[in-house]
Amino acid sequence: MTNQNSKSVKCQNCKQHFTIEPEDFDFYEKIKVPAPTFCPDCRLQRRLMFRNERSLYKRRCELCGKDTISIHSPDKPLKVFCSPCWWSDKWDPLEYGREYDPSRSFFEQFKELEMAVPYPNLIVDHPTNVRSDYVNHAGQVKDCYLVFDSDNCENTHYAATLVDVKDSMDCNVMWESQLCYWDINCMRCYNTFFSEDCTDCHDIYFSKHLSGCSNCFGCINLRNKSYHIFNRPYKKEEYERKFKDFTLDTHSSVEALKAKVHTFWGRHPHRYMLGWHNVNVSGDYVYESKQTHYSYQTRGVENGKYCCRIGMKPARDVYDYFEWGNGAQRIYEGITVGERVDNVRFSFFVLRNCLNIEYSVYIISSSNLFGCVGIRNKEYCILNKPYSKGDYKKLREKIIHDMNEYPYVDSKGRTYKYGEFFPYELSLFDYNESTAMQYQPLTREEVLESGWRWREREPSKHTITMRPDEMPNSIGKVSDKIVEEVLECSECQRAFRVIKPELELLRRFGFTLPRNCPDCRHMERFNRITPPRLWHRKCHCGGTRSEDGSYQNTTEHFHKNNHCPNEFKTSYSPERKEIVYCEKCYQSEVV
Repeated sequence: MTNQNSKSVKCQNCKQHFTIEPEDFDFYEKIKVPAPTFCPDCRLQRRLMFRNERSLYKRRCELCGKDTISIHSPDKPLKVFCSPCWWSDKWDPLEYGREYDPSRSFFEQFKELEMAVPYPNLIVDHPTNVRSDYVNHAGQVKDCYLVFDSDNCENTHYAATLVDVKDSMDCNVMWESQLCYWDINCMRCYNTFFSEDCTDCHDIYFSKHLSGCSNCFGCINLRNKSYHIFNRPYKKEEYERKFKDFTLDTHSSVEALKAKVHTFWGRHPHRYMLGWHNVNVSGDYVYESKQTHYSYQTRGVENGKYCCRIGMKPARDVYDYFEWGNGAQRIYEGITVGERVDNVRFSFFVLRNCLNIEYSVYIISSSNLFGCVGIRNKEYCILNKPYSKGDYKKLREKIIHDMNEYPYVDSKGRTYKYGEFFPYELSLFDYNESTAMQYQPLTREEVLESGWRWREREPSKHTITMRPDEMPNSIGKVSDKIVEEVLECSECQRAFRVIKPELELLRRFGFTLPRNCPDCRHMERFNRITPPRLWHRKCHCGGTRSEDGSYQNTTEHFHKNNHCPNEFKTSYSPERKEIVYCEKCYQSEVV
């Protein structure tokens, strides 16, 4: 252990100061890397600029010649193979290997290598996917369409960040659920619709923060309740009679109910963070984790910090880590890394039984790689050239020495020594193509001023055949021919279609067609989820009421008539309007 004191550091990018804590220094010493020179927010932003989740293009496979869907636009000067070709033995990544040149920057040489080696059209575990050609960042999925960052799903469409979900659609952040529609952050739910933050529930509509409930409509903060409407209990027969009056089969009724329930939820307290079965954690949407801080949408993480979207447990000793898990350990500055991998640093898309991987991308079942692209089932390679174990170790140390002595400097003067993730110039994606645009949206001018790239939106090539005001209001009036129409999104005016499995699910659920395209629907849900940032705030409980007076407490709290003294870190920013209670005050109000 270093026993080093906290240190304040000025971020190279945003110029704001951030603190490196003693436990951070211990972690960096444990995995033998230097401390970062970019703040956590800028580190996350830079990693996400290398990740394209949702920007899809038509492109031809350069090996078999077939048309395919790709995350790489056709104007990018890259060699892109369709998934069957890329995962096959028809090409050898070692053919692109090259000698390290000590007179030139390592990152410049890596850039040349990454522009030469073929890339898969999508980030998928292709051998495990079945009839799911239009998915990305996905594995072990079957009969899925436009599903992203998901695993073990079946007959699920227009969704993101799912694990073990079946027969569902238009959902974000879901685990072990079935027959769900327009849900956000729900676990072990069945027949749950337009709901958020629910666990172990079934037959739930327009509800939030429910656990162990059934047959509830428009409710919030209930536990083990049934037959409630807007938190009011009813007898079964009366509940069923009132339920029919909501006419959920029409678009106009659903939109009016959304607005009504969001207003109703806003008049009730919200827990400062979501999570359970945790020990010493901070962040939001953190579950079954231990000694994990400043983390977000994580499950089963131990000794982690600045982690996000670790949906498959376990993961251990992980910092600055975005997406996956499933037996990952000792991960630092990694994206899409998982499934029994160990000691992976500054790398992207590393999967299955990998060990000691640095500055590498698209790596499968390999070990001891430095600066490699597309390697599978190999060891002791640098810039895709194989070496003996001894020569590998010597050259690796030489490259690290050179990176520190002659660091790469980008167009804005940001310096990259060994220990920093790749500079943005090596990203294959423009800023507004990348996942960074979702988490840290910027204008075109802001992107260009930062020295990054911007992609102009291409006009749609499809002819609209049905506009929003021409779409049937009720699902009962939608004919099978709707799948032949080209619809106009009411939000962005871009074209989209309805697929047959989507229509079948909507009829099964009893809801009518959406008026917005899948991307706009995704962003509507995404924007309801708090961001991966924490603010220091005080509990909003003012004594017998919330401090703004809008909510009357139902029980006496530990602070009695006085304002709650508790403070906490929360992902609810000070500008948001939600009533945010500490753990004690919130639990006092849950019924």
